[in-house]
Amino acid sequence: MSYSPAALPSSARGPPAPRSPQQAGRGGEHEPLGSAGFALPGTVLERRIRCGKRGCRCSADPPQLHGPYYQWTRKVKGVTETRLLSAAQMARYRSWFENAKQVRSLTSELEALSLDIAESAEDWG
Repeated sequence: MSYSPAALPSSARGPPAPRSPQQAGRGGEHEPLGSAGFALPGTVLERRIRCGKRGCRCSADPPQLHGPYYQWTRKVKGVTETRLLSAAQMARYRSWFENAKQVRSLTSELEALSLDIAESAEDWG
């Protein structure tokens, strides 16, 4: 069975084109989304800790804390999973964590822009 888009009702053809030239020009700014590269989800914390042993350098005044330790936390099937990363692993994957942050930011911008256009086109606002 074949059909042409013109045969569909206008509501089924997809969102209407942006109404203003200002809105129409807003597509190219999201091109980095497709070229972001590998991305690891979650949050990475750099931690420095006290071990609590008497006489250790971390108990001195001023303290010299142990670390840095890199803690990667993410959700896997609804369960929080945490891993400690070595300095070498953090160096290897730092750009992947930065890429994930960029993808999240661009996705939020794209969703907000899409919502603005849909609300304007459909008079939902």
